[in-house]
Amino acid sequence: MTRFTGKVAVVTGAAQGIGAATARRLAAEGAVVAVVDLTAERARGTVDEITATGGTARGYGCDVSDHDAVEAVFAQVAAELGGIHILVNNAGITRDNLFFKMPKQDWDDVITVNLTSAYNCAHVAQRYMCEQRYGKIVSLSSRSALGNRGQANYAAAKAGIQGLTATLAIELGPFNINVNAVAPGYIATGMTAATAERVGATAEQHQELAAERTPLRRVGRPEDIASVVAFLASEDSSYVSGQTLYVNGGAR
Repeated sequence: MTRFTGKVAVVTGAAQGIGAATARRLAAEGAVVAVVDLTAERARGTVDEITATGGTARGYGCDVSDHDAVEAVFAQVAAELGGIHILVNNAGITRDNLFFKMPKQDWDDVITVNLTSAYNCAHVAQRYMCEQRYGKIVSLSSRSALGNRGQANYAAAKAGIQGLTATLAIELGPFNINVNAVAPGYIATGMTAATAERVGATAEQHQELAAERTPLRRVGRPEDIASVVAFLASEDSSYVSGQTLYVNGGAR
């Protein structure tokens, strides 16, 4: 498919997991992808995977929690790659703990990286998108936005993503900019492996338990989320905006 031919996509947190899978999927469908992670070195693996299969990508190092850094890198992306048409806000961290034991620094870090970074990136990207009167913004929320023991900080940040998405859809819609979010359930990534370790289980054990609670009887893969992000970033969803789509194998 060539749904994204002529489009430049910025994917944050794209060195691994869902971000890497999304960058690969968009590139496979013709996008020129700016692979953004904390350092350009971290982004290199994803860039190499894309170019090895004939896609086009370039790595960029950026602390997306720093508004000034985002401004500088996005200007570089636009100049080098030819604009910014798609933004995928994927960068995120966890610092899990029961609320009464949660240090304020862990609260601040998770809110900043998961929510403030989405503000920073969307705030800068929308300037380019409004000028060209075209844009797609897709942000990663989570099923944890509905509440999850040990994740008060992460749940609050991911719920914030949903509110930000709904509001930006209202404000940016007149400029032909679609804004949506994807809320994954259990996805087999390094982040969920770290959660397993926190509760004293192996990644495999943790996945087996999650699969038993999921109607489709399996956990998700990063590629499952990438395909939904690609849909929301494409013209196939041109009349979809302000929505959060839960992708969780039917779990409730």
